[in-house]
Amino acid sequence: MRPPFEAAEYARRVDKTRRAMAARGIDLIVVSDPSNMAWLTGYDGWSFYVHQCVLLHTDHDPIWFGRGQDAAGARRTTRLPEGDIVGYEDHYVQSTERHPMQVLAAEIARRGWATARIGVEMDNYWYTAAAHAHLTVGLPDAKISDATALVNWQRAVKSAPELALMREAGHLVSRMHRMIAEIAEPGLRKCDLAARIQAEGVRWSDEIGAGGDYPAIVPLLPSGSDAAAPHLTWDDAPLKDGEGTFFEIAGVRHRYHCPLSRTVFLGTPPTAMTEAEKAVLEGMEAGLDAARPGNTCEDIARAFFAVLARQGIEKDNRTGYPIGLSYPPDWGERTMSLRPGDRTELEPGMTFHFMTGLWMEDWGLEITESIAITDGAPECLADVPRELLVKG
Repeated sequence: MRPPFEAAEYARRVDKTRRAMAARGIDLIVVSDPSNMAWLTGYDGWSFYVHQCVLLHTDHDPIWFGRGQDAAGARRTTRLPEGDIVGYEDHYVQSTERHPMQVLAAEIARRGWATARIGVEMDNYWYTAAAHAHLTVGLPDAKISDATALVNWQRAVKSAPELALMREAGHLVSRMHRMIAEIAEPGLRKCDLAARIQAEGVRWSDEIGAGGDYPAIVPLLPSGSDAAAPHLTWDDAPLKDGEGTFFEIAGVRHRYHCPLSRTVFLGTPPTAMTEAEKAVLEGMEAGLDAARPGNTCEDIARAFFAVLARQGIEKDNRTGYPIGLSYPPDWGERTMSLRPGDRTELEPGMTFHFMTGLWMEDWGLEITESIAITDGAPECLADVPRELLVKG
């Protein structure tokens, strides 16, 4: 395995991050978010359940730090020199007597950075309270501050090679939805359907000359009244006549995601659902029309919510978020949101999941689009009919 991008692409990312560090007065950043690690170096492996990070100093190329046995993965998925791949011994793994951050603190000190201004990603899934405590004790003379999302924000505008991967992911998720539309029928067990969805997402595509990767979120496909809850997965019950099921899934290429949701109703949908479909589709058109450079995240949300409000529908959650390179448990980038109050200006190359889902008292409806901001109208990264699919 080799990094999916050329060396110049990673150099551009490192330089961009260093400029952001300088603006924040940070000499060294400890990057523990696996998406950020991959974005900066190419490192890719299912090793984020143990402590690992990438160190980036203003005067040194990135350094990979992690479990010793995972150093082999760093050698195969990055271009880092051997001296900048640092593994810790296995007796530090999930130990109650010692902690990997003790090794990291010693490594930072060994490189002459013990008094540096150090940024850490305090509010993410992979940097724990214990990790912070051990790092702080191990570097008493350092000035450690919160740099959560500093790297995430540098990822907001995608390069041309990144957009190419997201379009390939869009092809894969489109293929997945076409398969769902073809085979969904009463009596089909949802566990079997989930298996087909996941297989369809990873198998080879002659059209793009590639296969897919695993998604950061497993397929979500609740049915009937369970679809009122937005984040349920599947069970082994059969699909039933008279129920709607939404399918929130993603195509993935080299960890780049294109999420897309559609809803299938078996039988005759209730009037409330078909009326909601009309409002959602009209609102989505309004939001897409607002998704242009110079406008803001808030403008997309307000355009969508205004249409819902005219139809008497209330959606009390955000209507989208940025997407790109991600690892479990989330395919969002954890920066901006499509909601009132977010005045982040839209730029060409930004990518979002326009999440227009509705979760009502006893049913749910998801018809979404993943979009890229362009110089004009936004680009929809997938190609699936934008409708409630009714199968009688």
